[in-house]
Amino acid sequence: MNNNNDTTDLEDELYEHYRFDIPKGQLLLRIDKYLMNMIPNATRNKIQNAATAGDIYVNDLPVKSNYKVKPLDVVRIMLTHPPFENRVDPEDIPLDIVYEDDALLLVNKPPDFVVHPGHGNYTGTLVNALAFHFKDLPLNSSERPGLVHRIDKDTSGLLVIAKTEAAMTHLAKQFEAKTSEREYVALVWGNVIAEEGTIEGNIARHVKDRMQMSVFADPEIGKHAVTHYKVLERFGYVTLVSCILETGRTHQIRVHMKHIGHPIFNDERYGGHLILKGTTFTKYKQFIDNCFKALPRQALHAKTLGFVHPTTGEMMRFDTELPQDFQDCIEKWRGYSKSHLTEEE
Repeated sequence: MNNNNDTTDLEDELYEHYRFDIPKGQLLLRIDKYLMNMIPNATRNKIQNAATAGDIYVNDLPVKSNYKVKPLDVVRIMLTHPPFENRVDPEDIPLDIVYEDDALLLVNKPPDFVVHPGHGNYTGTLVNALAFHFKDLPLNSSERPGLVHRIDKDTSGLLVIAKTEAAMTHLAKQFEAKTSEREYVALVWGNVIAEEGTIEGNIARHVKDRMQMSVFADPEIGKHAVTHYKVLERFGYVTLVSCILETGRTHQIRVHMKHIGHPIFNDERYGGHLILKGTTFTKYKQFIDNCFKALPRQALHAKTLGFVHPTTGEMMRFDTELPQDFQDCIEKWRGYSKSHLTEEE
């Protein structure tokens, strides 16, 4: 049996090709099942789509997905949507490792660093870096090596990485059971009136914009989500808050804060890149523009992380400083609120 990527130059970017020379001892087996067994990360749906498109050939003739593979057949398949998301090429990218032992490590992820390969980001991710620096990391339920949880590309902060199967299972159960401790710091638009509070609301894909998540009142829609927040510092038109996750849904803090009328500062996806509070003065607009330039991303940082160590049983807690871009933006707001806010009000 031979398995090779028999690609042509023009098709390299669009297709992934495989060829299999079936051995004499092969038992009769549906070709879709055979190809699922032979091609890493190929799903049944992808195989069947290839068959429907006429992209599975046996002895140079197109076949359907129910064709039964026989000894000495020559099978070729052309996948029009190569599974780049699940292909991880090791890349020599430096990591900011906060802690490491035989079972796990903690990484302080900088902003503008994608966690794992996906649509539009197939290289240069944290997972590519992990594959270079560490061998044989365990796979999570999505077949991502080492990842117990994730944070968004432009969110900075702490991530725990499992180095063994036992650690992966133990840590994943803690996140699922909501016993891990996760605190984020966010700068949000508006003066958050209550000193602290809890936001509760199911989160699911936005009905019109599939790139956004949204809060739904119907308990049958989406996944249950709970965020606890506490005011850290007020700057009049924006507020620095601590957010503790009770659950971990996609974009949870970003969606929940927008839901209560306080989108995260400079969060383009959820409208925080617009001037939502403040004055109409030209100088104020210039000030906000300078803040956006200092912090060219959403003002969200995964500051602390706590969990029970999977081997020792010890409760471990880690804390990180706010990145420089976040600190620079806060300093600008401190200065503005002291020198301008009183006279503008």
